[in-house]
Amino acid sequence: MGAQEINEMIGTIFSNENKLANWHFIPDFLTLKPYVELLLDSPNFFVMFWNSCRQVIPGLIGQLFVAVPAAWSFARYNFKGKKPLFILYIVLMIMPFQVTMVSSYLVLNKFHLLNTDFALILPNIFSTFPVFIIEKFFKSIPKSLIEAAKIDGAGEFKTFFYIGIPMGAAGIISAIVLGFLEAWNGIEQPLTFLKDKSLWPLSLYLPDIAKEKLGVAMAASIITMTPAILIFLFGQKYIEQGIAASGIKE
Repeated sequence: MGAQEINEMIGTIFSNENKLANWHFIPDFLTLKPYVELLLDSPNFFVMFWNSCRQVIPGLIGQLFVAVPAAWSFARYNFKGKKPLFILYIVLMIMPFQVTMVSSYLVLNKFHLLNTDFALILPNIFSTFPVFIIEKFFKSIPKSLIEAAKIDGAGEFKTFFYIGIPMGAAGIISAIVLGFLEAWNGIEQPLTFLKDKSLWPLSLYLPDIAKEKLGVAMAASIITMTPAILIFLFGQKYIEQGIAASGIKE
């Protein structure tokens, strides 16, 4: 839609006029000008898009190396302090960011990580949420299957890699998909830990768009949502498989 058409429909909500917004899905006059302006004349958009990829993807990869072994340990082994430690994981998981913001800020400041990509990557790597999810899927693996693997001579590592990871793949992918959606759309963490705007992710691009740039804002919203939608569509079947796998009985 052209800038004038968008302003006529939703521009009133950005002004002091006491009017309601209205919307129709088919534009009166089709135009690609907002996309041209965004993709060709807005270099900051690409910088922020790259920042999002650079801050989100390493954190998710790190989760695979931390959360998956931790979830396997909680699901398959009995050790001293297991229950209190897992309860601590749950407590940390349900705490909102506003509660842990100050302590996280102080820790990152102590290690001189504020205003760097690692201020977002490291907390994401050690997130407790994927451990909680993946542990449920590992726990649903029949014990008879693991015992059969041990009888055949498989050690702990082989059992983990050849039985645990394939059987728990649905849970792992589910956690990664949900983790991506949360990190990709994060706003509070970047605003708190990143002072330099050149490090800001794409989720902070839209608030800077003024009323005169509503067309560009709409185009930016579509492009920003596209990776999240594609990731969700890719992981949806694994989430469904995970739900089915959680119902396996011995």
